[in-house]
Amino acid sequence: MVIITAGMIGVGKTTLTGKIADHLHTKAFFEPVGENPVLPLYYKNPKQYGFLLQIYFLNKRFSMIKRALKDDNNVLDRSIYEDALFTKENNAEGNISDTELEVYLKLLDNMMADLQRLPKRAPDLMVYSETDFETILYRIKKRGRDYEQIDTNPELKDYYYKMWKAYKQWYREYDASPKMKIDLEKYDLENPANVTAVLGMIDDRLKDIR
Repeated sequence: MVIITAGMIGVGKTTLTGKIADHLHTKAFFEPVGENPVLPLYYKNPKQYGFLLQIYFLNKRFSMIKRALKDDNNVLDRSIYEDALFTKENNAEGNISDTELEVYLKLLDNMMADLQRLPKRAPDLMVYSETDFETILYRIKKRGRDYEQIDTNPELKDYYYKMWKAYKQWYREYDASPKMKIDLEKYDLENPANVTAVLGMIDDRLKDIR
């Protein structure tokens, strides 16, 4: 069973990933953020480091999804299926040129074709998390990564809002696997009762697709 989690920066999907993995007694693959040498550089100068950041993430996520599909018993915190969302937004913002976007998309197509040659070709379930925008901002501030803070970089607020809106469209269009949506505004995972409720909803969805 392979589950991927998806959602906006700061929504709480990393916490959810850990909860699902513990619940299912399986392995969690977490997004490579803390050890990412490019991410702080990108937040300081997105036009210089936008393409490099997306290639870095694409390489990591391709490796992770291949391992996950081969192991067939894990949960992934963000995956290759939403990677292009960030790249296209960087292109729209002028951080990535049209030529760089074309190179990226061709590379992504080759990687996705490679996945189709695996015995297991796609996840069993995608769990998408969402909250309102103000909660996103609160949680980004609370986790305290300096380079993510709008207090020191006010332009980030517009970027976060655009990504928040783009994710809603991405969820509607996602069709790589069965999917479900979790409202982490209503079900704040700091409350143990909410954790139980959310995991119950995921169990029910898994029963539907087995």
